Amino acid sequence: MTTIEKSVDVHVPVSTAYNQWTQFESFPAFMDGVEKIDQVTPTRTHWTTKIGGVVREFDAEITEQHADERVAWTTVDGPPQGGVVTFHRLDNDTTRVHLQMEYDPETITEKAGAALGVVGHRVEGDLKRFKEFIEKRGAETGAWRGDVTPPPQV
Repeated sequence: MTTIEKSVDVHVPVSTAYNQWTQFESFPAFMDGVEKIDQVTPTRTHWTTKIGGVVREFDAEITEQHADERVAWTTVDGPPQGGVVTFHRLDNDTTRVHLQMEYDPETITEKAGAALGVVGHRVEGDLKRFKEFIEKRGAETGAWRGDVTPPPQV
């Protein structure tokens, strides 16, 4: 597994940053390679990505979610991937968005890209574009403030 950790400070209150992040269908506006996301249920999304000319579709399940704090996910089919995004109040108008994810590169090209840090650079760019997106708007496009409690550990 390959692990990536990146952060960005956005100049909006923590609730605004969190609320926008829960609008998964808006991700194509700032995530490179994400063509479409459909919210299937409150905790399941269907993703269509196109990276390096390769189109992939997969479902992801939100495994934990707490308003203004965190959203964790894992894929339920497709390439193994999971992670967590946390939201940290720096002051009344500034939030640090921290993303940590793990993924398992499958093809030779993906393994080479992981070794060269290509995905880390892509994630960093996505976070910068999220910053531009939310700061330019100044307000979220919507919000889901429900709570998803993680399953008990075995």
